[in-house]
Amino acid sequence: MDGELRGDEVRVGGDARQRFHDARGYGHPLEGDTISLSLVEAAHLLFRGDLEAVDGMGFREFLATRDAGFSGRFLVYTDLRDRGFYLAPDREPWRENPSPADFVVFPRGKGPGDGVVEYRIRVVGERTDVPASELGDAVLAVVDEESEITYLDVEPLEPDGSTDSVTVDAAEGVLLDDRVLLWNPPASLHQQAFYGQPLGGRAAEHDALQLSLVEAAYLAASGDLALVGGGGIEVVVERGRAVEGERFDRRLRVYRALRDAGMVPKTGFKFGADFRVYADVDSVDDLGHSSLLVRVLPADHTFAPRDLSLDVRLAHGVRKRMVFALDDTTDDTIRWRSVSRLTP
Repeated sequence: MDGELRGDEVRVGGDARQRFHDARGYGHPLEGDTISLSLVEAAHLLFRGDLEAVDGMGFREFLATRDAGFSGRFLVYTDLRDRGFYLAPDREPWRENPSPADFVVFPRGKGPGDGVVEYRIRVVGERTDVPASELGDAVLAVVDEESEITYLDVEPLEPDGSTDSVTVDAAEGVLLDDRVLLWNPPASLHQQAFYGQPLGGRAAEHDALQLSLVEAAYLAASGDLALVGGGGIEVVVERGRAVEGERFDRRLRVYRALRDAGMVPKTGFKFGADFRVYADVDSVDDLGHSSLLVRVLPADHTFAPRDLSLDVRLAHGVRKRMVFALDDTTDDTIRWRSVSRLTP
């Protein structure tokens, strides 16, 4: 059986509708028994030997004459077919209301006519930059230089914790280089609300609590912290900007959003992130496990797939979920994107 190339589609007649579309989910039907295949579907049928040629081209010639990026899409299509999925291009006329993804994947045992989508897939090479604005509700299928495929599931996320707000007595702190030190702090500040880190160990003679600058700025904004010698949040923010530039403002906005959502962010430095986040804190004596790693980035950030893979692998290794907080200062919003490894 041969196909005829028509622009970016391949027409196949004979018993193609019954043989390819109805029985195996390829293409979309035209008049009679003719179907139209996308180029990647046609390549897969040529690869399997179900099509002999397209305009006289066998699989090798057909693959060699395709555009940049086609080989990656073919590899992903073939991999998902081999895993038992039917899939289709995420564009008309295959799909109504298409998304920017390359493919829609149907649940095992389902096909194009069942109206159920398991995944939307976007194919990228390991050297293809991914703008944060395009990190949407889809699975990134990253094809590396050895043609292995890593699936990264990207989902919107809204922070939601159950940590109760703790009322604390106003405290007074001393601004040091890049932290604030509180002498004789309210016990609830650390024990229940999990702010700061005690100074010294159990044998320390002084009762003191060290706050990071983002913690201090958050407490100063709510009136729960004042500085010795006067000044409040403006002084803390000025110091924060002095030690880390505009990144401090982004981290403070994300810290505030997490705290206001009932979550407790702490430094994520040891994991290479901005914050590790606890969803439910009653007491530091029964802290449990932090559930998220959060990296704060500007909304116009561009990801390299290699960096995404590194972050996700590290988060998985320490039993946490990797979340990117994309801070858009133009409209004062934060878009949250969770990224995790996926095995289809």
